[in-house]
Amino acid sequence: MNRCLTLLLATCLLTSCSAPPPLVISVIGTNDVHGQLLPKDDRGGLVAISAYVNAIREAREEDGGATLLIDAGDMWQGTLESNLSEGAAMVSAYNALGYSAATLGNHEFDFGPSGPAATPSEAGHDPRGALKERAAEADFPILAANLIDLTTNKVVDWENVQPSTLIEAGGIKIGIVGVMTARALQRTIALNVEGLEVGPLVPAIRQNAEKLREAGAKLIIVTAHAGSYCTEFDDPYDLSSCNEAGEIFRVAQELPTGLVDHIIAGHVHQGIAHIVNGTVITSSYSSARAFSRVDFSIDRKSGAVLEKKIFPPHSTMDSAAYEGGALQPDANVVRIANQALQLAQEQRESRIGIKLETPFTLEGGPESALGNLFTDALYDTMNVDIAIHNVLGGLRTGLPAGELEFGEVYELSPFENRAVIVTISGAELRRVIANQAHRGWRSVGFTGMRVVVECNDSSMGVEIELDDGRRVADTDSLTLVVNDYIATGGDDILTDIMPEGGYPIDNSRPLTRDVFIAWLAARGGSIYAEDFDTRLDPKWTRPEDLDTACQLN
Repeated sequence: MNRCLTLLLATCLLTSCSAPPPLVISVIGTNDVHGQLLPKDDRGGLVAISAYVNAIREAREEDGGATLLIDAGDMWQGTLESNLSEGAAMVSAYNALGYSAATLGNHEFDFGPSGPAATPSEAGHDPRGALKERAAEADFPILAANLIDLTTNKVVDWENVQPSTLIEAGGIKIGIVGVMTARALQRTIALNVEGLEVGPLVPAIRQNAEKLREAGAKLIIVTAHAGSYCTEFDDPYDLSSCNEAGEIFRVAQELPTGLVDHIIAGHVHQGIAHIVNGTVITSSYSSARAFSRVDFSIDRKSGAVLEKKIFPPHSTMDSAAYEGGALQPDANVVRIANQALQLAQEQRESRIGIKLETPFTLEGGPESALGNLFTDALYDTMNVDIAIHNVLGGLRTGLPAGELEFGEVYELSPFENRAVIVTISGAELRRVIANQAHRGWRSVGFTGMRVVVECNDSSMGVEIELDDGRRVADTDSLTLVVNDYIATGGDDILTDIMPEGGYPIDNSRPLTRDVFIAWLAARGGSIYAEDFDTRLDPKWTRPEDLDTACQLN
């Protein structure tokens, strides 16, 4: 009898009486994909990401776990393949990949009304028409917990757009909340976001996360189009290489410890794989260069998180194998990407009619060869005193050496921004320059003037000389060409001097991208980057470390 009891006890311990292995939930994050369906340069695109996602899913299926795929915004805008369908091809690819949720980014508003108009230009145009169509097409919820409709003073209520979602994976309830950066509406075309407001991130996250916990969520994930950066990823607890003053780090510090398990961040196109106030934060650069991953080991009975394994941002060009097997892109994603490529191919490969003998890059910030090339085109074409452009942000990539093609210019400037001519006084221009002087390498680029900024104690002096030799006086009247993003308050470049009601927008004027293309085509021949790099003879002269106390009187 004793022997039988011993055998029975041993069997029980080895089988039904033993604790089940933890549930492993792999959370894959993408952010700022910007329409990158296909591989290009250091970007594997959604095609490459699909192979990694499938490999992780197979691994979780083998061990009885689960996989979540979540995006942190700026999904659609950025490539010809995506923009020709106003992001519809991207939504199809996201559907094929099986995303669990995504949040809205600032560039989701860029397409404006459904159809060719980039901003409302006639009666009946819905400034969010294209965005709402894409959201309705998605098989996954689009999240926006802090986007407020000012007509109701409540969170926006659009089809398939909601603050949060509660899903189940591996028998565990998981809550997902979506938010966007406090500055989101200043980073898109103002006409497309009229009547909207972005609320504070922390209260929106806290309110929704607490409701999700009450509904039984054992794991809370925030997908946030807001970010910061780190440069080292060896130790997730070591924040010495991180910008802890960045928005998403401040959000994590302000949240109650333990309320949120994971934040997938974005917006600033940098990498993060760190733990802040007990919350894992990940971010994976931009344009499908990489993806983020966190594996949560969860007790199957209690739902408690037992362990979290944080992976550094993983390049989509790194390997031919992953999770022990060969990488194989998803056939449906490949098909969607190839269809989009075919539609765009002829237009993409059409030549502009000029050869770049050297690459043009944004190295040098506002004094870069590429930034100067673009502002020169606006200045020469529009017959104005000065051309100003948000070269860092408004220009998205470099131009390679060789015969220039339309697709390369399109990816440089994918926004449907219209040229706008405004008239300002010399005093107003001085205020614009004074504000920009504090932005360092993120300040605007320009053609048509040179500026000297000096500081005497806390008093700033700004001298401006036009290219024709005239010194700008406060009473002078000056014509300025910008894009409609800047003219309606984008990046706060003209906000301080903007008249009540804003500047008038002439919708008959060309897109800035078209101005650039026409100017290059008319110039023809060959050009070299060094001929447009002004850093040795700068347009901007200012103290290297300008004290924030130094202000224009």
